Amino acid sequence: MYNTDAVWLAEAQSSQRDMLLSLQHLKNHYCNKHLTIIASHRSDRPEIVMCADKHYVEPDDKHLRNQGKPNRQAELSTSQRQATNTHCLLSRWQFVLEHAKEQQVKVLLTGRNGYDYELHRPLFQQAGIRLLTGASDVAMLEKIDDKFAFMQHCQHHDIPVATGWRFDSYDELKQLLAEYGHQRLCVKPISGIFAQGFWRLDTGDKSLAYDSFEHLYFTDNRKIHTQQFLEAYAHSEMVYQRPISMLLMPYLSGQEYSIDVVCEHGEVLGAITRHKVGSVQYVGYEKSVMTVVIPLIKAFGCDGIVSVQTKADDTGQQRVLEINSRPSGGIGYTAHSGVDLTQVAFAYWLGWTDKPNLQDIAQQITPCKVRPLMSSIKLC
Repeated sequence: MYNTDAVWLAEAQSSQRDMLLSLQHLKNHYCNKHLTIIASHRSDRPEIVMCADKHYVEPDDKHLRNQGKPNRQAELSTSQRQATNTHCLLSRWQFVLEHAKEQQVKVLLTGRNGYDYELHRPLFQQAGIRLLTGASDVAMLEKIDDKFAFMQHCQHHDIPVATGWRFDSYDELKQLLAEYGHQRLCVKPISGIFAQGFWRLDTGDKSLAYDSFEHLYFTDNRKIHTQQFLEAYAHSEMVYQRPISMLLMPYLSGQEYSIDVVCEHGEVLGAITRHKVGSVQYVGYEKSVMTVVIPLIKAFGCDGIVSVQTKADDTGQQRVLEINSRPSGGIGYTAHSGVDLTQVAFAYWLGWTDKPNLQDIAQQITPCKVRPLMSSIKLC
C-alpha cells in the first residue's frame, strides 16, 4: 500500500523550478510513498510547471475571473473539473485554497504572496494544510518587509544588524547627510527585493569621488555621486507621485553571506551558508554567521523556508541585512553540499522523517564551490 500525499508550490521568485526538481528526486528516496507535486503561477511558465505532476494558473488579479485549470483534468473527477471552471471572483489565496482542498494538499509553500495567505491562516489550518509563509503571523511578515521596522526589532533583541536612518523627503535626506556624511554611506528603499533602489554614495572620502560616467557604465557596481542622487531624488516625478520611504545607511565593506534556512516557529532545523567570490558560490556551514542567524530566526518566529543576508562590518562582525520570507533563488545550490534543504524540509513536513536537528544537518554538509551556468529549455 502506498501513502498518498500532495504538496503545492505556489508562485515564487526564482527558485520554484529548482525546488520542484528536488521534490521529484525526493520520490526516489521513498519508494513506499506516493507524492503528488503541484505547482501554480500566474504567468505562462511552462519551464516551471513542467516539473510538477499537476499545475494551475493563478488569478492574475484578486478580483478577476478565475481562469486556472489543472494540466491533467482527465485525472480529476467530474465535480472537480466543474469546480475548476465555475469558480469566479476568487482572490489568489482563495483560488489556491479551494483547489488545495480538492487535491488534499498536505503542505503549501506560498512563495512570493505569503502576506495574503497569512491573513487567512485559520482557513488553511481547518483544511489540514501546513501553510508555509515564512512567518506565523501578519505582524512579523510586515516587520520583515519593512527594513526600518526590521532593524528596530533586531535592535530590541540585541541582534547585530545593519543600522540606518529613515527619510521620506529631500529635506530629511539633506539633514541626515549633513549629520552623517563624514562616513561611507548607501541608500535603499524601506521595502524591496533584488537590490532595487540600492546605491552607494561617494561620502566619507572626498578624494575618491565617483566618476560620473563610470557609475552609468558599470551599473552593477551601484555607485553614484551623492549630489547627483540628491538632484535625481528631488526632481523625480515618480517619487512625487508615489513617495518612496528609504534608508540612509553606513556602507558595510566586509564579506556578504546568504543563508538558506529551514525553520519552524522560530527554531532553525537546518541551514546552509553561501558567500560569493566573483562568479563562484562557496557553499558550507559558517558557524560565525550562524551565531547571528539562529537568534534572528527566533526573534521573528520564522516558519518555513527563508533566506537571510548578512554582511561584515569593518571589524569583521557579521550584521544582518534582511530576511526574505521565502526561499532564495540559490536554494538549489544546497544539493551540491550533500544536504538538499528542500528535501529535508518537505520530508519532515510530510511526516516522512523525524524533526531535523541543526547540528546533525551541519555535520552532513560537505563544503563545496558552485558555479551557476546558463541553460535553455525548449518550450514548444
